[in-house]
Amino acid sequence: MPDGAPRQRLAAVNDPATVLEQLARLRAERGQDVATDPTPRPAPRSTGFDLVVRGRRVLTPAGTVAGEVGVTGGRITALEPLGADLPGDEVVTLADDETLIPGLVDAHVHVNEPGRTEWEGFATATRAAAAGGITTVVDMPLNSVPSTVTRPALQLKQFVAAPQVFVDVGFWGGAVPGNEGHLRELHDDGVFGFKCFLLHSGVDEFPPLTLDELESSLRVLREFDALMVVHAEDARAIDRAPAAEGGGYDRFLASRPRGAENLAIAEVIERTRWTGARTHVLHLSSSDALPMLRSAKADGLDLTVETCPHYLSLVSEAVPDGGTEYKCCPPIRESANREQLWAGLLDGTIDYIASDHSPSTPALKDPENGDFGVAWGGIASVQLALSVVWTEARQRGVELGQVVEWMAARPADRLGLRSKGRIALGQDADLVVFAPDQTLVVDGGRLHHRHPVTPYQGRTLSGVARRTFLRGTEVDHRTPRGRLLRRGVD
Repeated sequence: MPDGAPRQRLAAVNDPATVLEQLARLRAERGQDVATDPTPRPAPRSTGFDLVVRGRRVLTPAGTVAGEVGVTGGRITALEPLGADLPGDEVVTLADDETLIPGLVDAHVHVNEPGRTEWEGFATATRAAAAGGITTVVDMPLNSVPSTVTRPALQLKQFVAAPQVFVDVGFWGGAVPGNEGHLRELHDDGVFGFKCFLLHSGVDEFPPLTLDELESSLRVLREFDALMVVHAEDARAIDRAPAAEGGGYDRFLASRPRGAENLAIAEVIERTRWTGARTHVLHLSSSDALPMLRSAKADGLDLTVETCPHYLSLVSEAVPDGGTEYKCCPPIRESANREQLWAGLLDGTIDYIASDHSPSTPALKDPENGDFGVAWGGIASVQLALSVVWTEARQRGVELGQVVEWMAARPADRLGLRSKGRIALGQDADLVVFAPDQTLVVDGGRLHHRHPVTPYQGRTLSGVARRTFLRGTEVDHRTPRGRLLRRGVD
């Protein structure tokens, strides 16, 4: 739709009245309302700790220390040197090859429920997250039906998610043509910000914003200091690029050129400058954009950037013909581009890493024909994100503490999750027993994701999350103890 055209109405599946009827039916069937906190916090004990974890390597904001972590009522209430012998109802002693790290925060996950649960769902996605050391995920507003673009749609998603999450889950709202009037109430209901596309999203019920609509929405969000996160590829540049068809990856890569990403990012930067809004560039793939992002930050714009495990590990030169399991948008690019993304992380231009877990059914990847023009674009990797990034990081001399900062502390800070992302007093006791030297060979059929399709099949990765604790209770993959999160509420 050209800039200045009349605003579209919301897609029929997103109509608030229709969604409210659906929610009412589900409530009647279940006989309960939305539970945003299904597991009550245990009362603090007067003596001792619910859990004590002892080890020679505990990763804290001050560095890796030999220490003991005491947990009471789901929070870290003591952090003492090893040998303090803190008393606990449960005591976990780390093995010599283990490091205690904070639970990771993944700010970019597509769960797809309700509406496309055959692609993924809250139970499978959050089991996979926990198995990979992630204790907090924030779900994207699209690929579910309805999209999370109105208050009723958010309520429906919360109602569906609440009884089945194994880690804590927050939600992004969506910014689409016709829903500016819904943004404030979604913000008031606790979404962590709003996602928009600047080109077709891949699903018709989540249409893109024009550049004029982006600017208008940013001005609305500026009024209540909400964050806009942007899929930055320019629709005009994509339309002029060669069509993606057939099994050759080079043709698909040409269909999503760096220039489309660079142009869209430039537009986001300028509209951030004009409006004074808070923005975030999702899944950066083109390293060409790093200089302008660096300059925008130097100018003081409230702009952050993420990249993803697949851009930091996979390279276009190694994608086989017909290898549609590698298809994602924006695409995996050349090896030299990958190294520049690592440089952007190390110099702080890129703020953090998120999985962009974007699964589908195997059939949607067109395995029979391997046609990149037909296959769904998305990589399911929430369970493997830490191992993939750590494997690549250690090869470049990057310390584990830096990886954890990129995957826990920094996303937590951007999301305003004050009690997440660090092992420190007062923080949620989201803890991971991580074995950095243990290796695993990826077998998609053994992952907790709903479907086994993965570009990492058969790869040897370093680093295994052996145990994951959510607020001091070990995730057993049988009992869902996760909570639904609201922005600004610890």
